[in-house]
Amino acid sequence: MTDIELGPVGQEIVFENDQVRVWEIELEPGRSQPWHHHLNPYLVIALEAADNRIDSIHGGEPRLVHEPVGGVVYREPGEIHMLTNRGETRYRCRLVELKYLGENRA
Repeated sequence: MTDIELGPVGQEIVFENDQVRVWEIELEPGRSQPWHHHLNPYLVIALEAADNRIDSIHGGEPRLVHEPVGGVVYREPGEIHMLTNRGETRYRCRLVELKYLGENRA
């Protein structure tokens, strides 16, 4: 397997303190957030709905998810993955990393 360069969790940090880090993610149809890995549990809050695809670096069937406006999902840190907007509308969300449960856990 070729070495993979991991990208950031999101495109822009819009807020951060010792407890949380909030990312902005915006994907036009057909665009992807590069391979990345979450070190912290996190919440995803959809601001603009889309049909997304989550691919694992280990292969296997992708997870197909519809993220409706206002939808909130909690996820534990996990494997390296990539997010792709497979829909026809722009996807935008805020991703809230819970640093106090991950990298800054006492």
